[in-house]
Amino acid sequence: MRVMNFFKAVFLGAAILSSMSMSSAQAARLKDISSIQGIRDNQLIGYGLVVGLAGTGEKNSKFTEQSFRSMLNNFGIKIDEKTSLKIKDVAPVAIHATLPAFSKVGQTIDVTVSAIGEAASLRGGTLLQTMLRGVDGNVYAIAQGSLVVGGLGVEGADGSKVTVNTPTVGRIANGAIVEREVPHNFSQTDSFVFNLNRADFTTAKNVVDAVNDLYGDGTAIAEDSTSIRVQAPRDPSKRVAYLSALENIEISQGEDAARIVVNSRTGTIVIGSNVRLKPVAVTHGGLTVTVTEDPRVSQPNSFSQGQTTVVPDSAINVQEKKGKMFKFDTGATLDDLVRAVNQVGLAPGDLMSVLEALDKAGAIDGKLEII
Repeated sequence: MRVMNFFKAVFLGAAILSSMSMSSAQAARLKDISSIQGIRDNQLIGYGLVVGLAGTGEKNSKFTEQSFRSMLNNFGIKIDEKTSLKIKDVAPVAIHATLPAFSKVGQTIDVTVSAIGEAASLRGGTLLQTMLRGVDGNVYAIAQGSLVVGGLGVEGADGSKVTVNTPTVGRIANGAIVEREVPHNFSQTDSFVFNLNRADFTTAKNVVDAVNDLYGDGTAIAEDSTSIRVQAPRDPSKRVAYLSALENIEISQGEDAARIVVNSRTGTIVIGSNVRLKPVAVTHGGLTVTVTEDPRVSQPNSFSQGQTTVVPDSAINVQEKKGKMFKFDTGATLDDLVRAVNQVGLAPGDLMSVLEALDKAGAIDGKLEII
C-alpha cells in the first residue's frame, strides 16, 4: 500500500508539473522571473555579547572572558587579569542581518543572534550594542535589543535535559539601525540589465520582444540566455515610473528542458512532463535475503556444575520475486511510465535502477539527474 501511495504521489507531482508546463505558455510578470543587476541585498555580520541570561550562558570560555573585559574597559572599568570572572549569565554570539537595497540611514532591519560558545540558551537575554559590518569591512548598522527565542532547554541536576526547537538562536525584530547607505548607480547609467532567475534563450527572446513591442525596436537587447539590457532615461523620477511599467510586463516563458531528478538519499523522484521514452522493453526482478537471529538459552541439569550459556540461532530466508516485463512504444509519456511501474509494483529503489538502466540504454529523451 505504501508503494502504491508513493507512486500516486509521483503521479500527482507529475500532473502538477504537467499543468505548470501547460501554464508556462501563459504570461508571468517580468518582476517575478527576473532581478535587476546591481539592485540587491547585502549581508551583514557582527560579534557581540548577550547578557541577562539566567545561568544558561558560558561556563569557562577564555574568549568570552576576554570580550567581557574589553566591554568593561570601554566603560572605564579595569579588572585585574588574574581575577577569574563568573560569566554564566553572559554568552558570546554571532549576529547576522540582511540590508535591503536602497536602505536609508535611520531605518531599521531585523537581526538574528546565534550562540557560538557553550551557552545552553539565549532565552531572556539582551544583546548589547554591536556593530554590523559588510564584506568591505565598513559598519552599516548597529544592533541592540531584547531577544525573542522560540526554543526551550531545561537540564536537571542528574544530567537529564529536555530541548524544544533551538534555544541558542534568537531574533530581534527591527533590532538594528542603519548607519550607512550602500552606494549604487541607479541613476548613473543609460540602461538596466534584467537577469532571469532561470536561464532560457526562449524566455530571453520573449522579454526582448515584449519590451520592444511596447517601447520600440532597439529598446531591449538580449546579451545571453540570462541577461537582457534595456535602455532607460537618466531622470530618477522617470526611471522609477519606467521600471514600474517594465516589471509588470507580461512575459511568456519557455518550457524547461525535459529531465528526471532522483534524490538517492530520500528516494524522491520527480519526472518532468516533457520526458519521452523511446521503444524499449523492461524487466526487473528482485532478490530478497532475510537474516533473523533467535538466540536460545542453554540451561545445564541440576548438580551438573555446568554454566548457563546463550546459544545463537540464525535463520536465513531467500525469496526471489518473479520479474515482470513491460513495453514502451515510441513517444511514451510520463503517464505511461507511471502507469507501468504502478502495475509492476516497484519500490522507489527499484524504480531508480530502472531509470538508470533506461538512461544507459539511451531510451530517455531527457536528462537524468541524480542528486
